[in-house]
Parts: sequence; structure tokens; C-alpha cells
Amino acid sequence: MTGRWTRGALFLGAVALIAAALASTAAARVDARGAAAAKTVDVAFIYSKTGGLSAFGQEEFDGFQAGLDYTKGKCGGYTINPTYIDDASTTQTAIDAFKSEVGQGVKIVAGTDSSGIALALAPLAAQNNVLYISGAAASDLVTGQNRNTFRAGRQSMQDVLDAAGIFPPKTQKKIVVFAEDTAFGASNVAAVQQIFGGRGHAVSKILAPFLTADLTPYAQQLKNSAADAVFIAWAGANGPAMWQSLQQQGIAKQMTIVTGLANRATYDAIGPLVQGVTLLSHYVYQAPHNAANTYLVKWMAKNRHSVPDLFTPDGFVSAQMICRALQKGGTDTSKQISALEGWQFLAPKGKQFIRPADHAMLQPMFQVQLLPTKNGHFGVKVVKTVSPGNVQPPVTPFK
Repeated sequence: MTGRWTRGALFLGAVALIAAALASTAAARVDARGAAAAKTVDVAFIYSKTGGLSAFGQEEFDGFQAGLDYTKGKCGGYTINPTYIDDASTTQTAIDAFKSEVGQGVKIVAGTDSSGIALALAPLAAQNNVLYISGAAASDLVTGQNRNTFRAGRQSMQDVLDAAGIFPPKTQKKIVVFAEDTAFGASNVAAVQQIFGGRGHAVSKILAPFLTADLTPYAQQLKNSAADAVFIAWAGANGPAMWQSLQQQGIAKQMTIVTGLANRATYDAIGPLVQGVTLLSHYVYQAPHNAANTYLVKWMAKNRHSVPDLFTPDGFVSAQMICRALQKGGTDTSKQISALEGWQFLAPKGKQFIRPADHAMLQPMFQVQLLPTKNGHFGVKVVKTVSPGNVQPPVTPFK
């Protein structure tokens, strides 16, 4: 009896050991799966796939994907899992998307081409304690919104500072800001007033409704303004139509045109009007010479059979910033913010620096000219690279 009981006990003991081993293995697999899931971070990329800013949205989207490839394996062991959401260039759609993603646990949101949308999302980022990185949105008001809000692109003040030396010192000129009646337009009016108005020039404005079809009345107002110069700030898809209206009114013969070079689709429309004029430039792919820009140019050639456009680097930088935040801050939003503040890094445009005091993105700017090429088309000639320190906007303390 004793022997049989002992053999039975040994048998039951063996079964127990096997069961324990299997349970341990299963637990290890669960832990491994959990660890793997913890290392994948969901990111919402909200951008204008459709709507009036869709051309800019596509540029940011391309740049973001290139940036994800560029940073792959460098994010502290974390993998970025993006969800791409179309805001249709409308504020409410973007707000709804933001709230939905955050409600599902997303803690990092990027994208945003529209200044109006960025200004609506920034307070939500602080309220929900998530990391928010706006893209091409240029309004100066995005800077200094709160510690949760960063920007990947430039701001209007940097465009205007790029143009600050256009008129000789101690001259007084009559300058009209010609723009759309949007947050972007208002930002440019304020920046021109601050920089040029502060130097003794008289600044006024002519604002057209966003995406209005008939721009002739506004071009006529500009013609009748008797201005010495016009500062043009335009972001709508009707940019070529706007330039055609100015050409019909003979604006280039009447006053100096000061403007930033927009995306490549506008080159042929603006080219005949600005011969010999130095244009402000946020980015043209021919200007920077560094490893990040070379990677972006090659990635675009391979994956899009094209070249980077005006806002492609903004999407690229968004990916770089998210990678940095994860690498140094993990999934803790407060630590991610600290990791980005004061960060200097190599972007496609060159060396960039995130100012801790207000999250302004200090970066180089460029000056270019458009010259005729073949078959009536126009191409870029790079005239000058302006260092970040010479286009540094005033500090805007957090609210």
C-alpha cells in the first residue's frame, strides 16, 4: 500500500510540476506580449487630407512618413504606431478627431496645417495633458500657448524677420498686407505691423475671404492703395488665381512685392511677377546641405517619385520630435515635454532648437529667386541662408 501510494504521489507531483511549468510559460508569453504592446505607442496624425489646405496636408503627410523611416529604431525601443485622420481643413472636424483619439487613450497628437485648427487644439492638449505638435500652422499665437504644445514648422514672425532688411534704414514706406481673412492672415498682419511698423513704416491690410473665387475686387483695392510695397501672405488653394488677379491689375509695375515663396505648384504663376525680386522662403529642397535633407530628398525620389515641397520638412520634424520624446521621456507626458525643451537637432532645414521659454522653433530661413527655365516654367535659385539667430521671434511666455 505504501509503495502504491508513493508512486501515485510521485505521479501527481509530476503532473503538478508540469502544470506549473506550463503556467509559468504561458505567463511569460503573456508578459512578453504585454511588454511588446507597451513598447508600441499610438500617435494621432490629424491633417488636411481634403479641403482647402489639402496640398499642404499631403506635403506634411509625406514628410512625416519619411521622418518615421529616418528615426526607426532610434526611439528608445519604442515603435510609433500612427493613425492618420483627415480634418477636411475644418476646425470642428479636427476637434472631434482630437477628442475621440484622446478618449481612446492616445497621448501624442501631431499634424495640423491650419493656424485656426492649431489654436483650437492647443488648449485641449493642456486640458488633457497630452503632447501636441502642430505642423505647418504659422500663427505666432501657437507659440507660448502652453507647455503641452509644440510646433514643428516656422511662425509668421520668422517670415517677416526674413524680410526685415528689404528697405533701407530710416526710410518710410506705405506697406499693405495682402492676405486671406484667416488666423494665418491675421498673424501676418500683426507680425508686419510689429516689425515694419516698429521701424516707422505705415502698415495697412487688405483681407480676402478664404478660398473666395473672385479676387479681382481685392486686387483692385490693392492697386488703388498707392502703396510702396505689398506683403503677400497666402495659404489657400486659390493662390495661382490670386497671382493672376495681381498680374491683371499690373501690381508688379506699381509697387514692390514682398512675399514668401509658396509650394511648387505656384512657381509658374508667380514667376512672371517677381523677376529680379528676392523672395522669402521657409524651405526649398535645394538650399540645405546636410544628412537629414539628403535622406528626405532620396526618400521622396524613391517613394513619391518627386522632390520635397514647402511643408514636407515640417512633417519630417514632427516625427523627429515624437521619437525624441519617447527616447528620453518614455510614455510619461511630463518627461516628454522636458525632453523636447531645449533640444537642438539636425533637421532637413539645418540645425534647429526648441526654445524652452515658449517652444518657439528656432530654425534657418532662406531667400530665393524664381528664374525662367524650359518651356515657360520657373525654377528656384537660392540666394541666401538666414541663420536662426537673425530670425528669432520675441519670447512669448506661456499663458
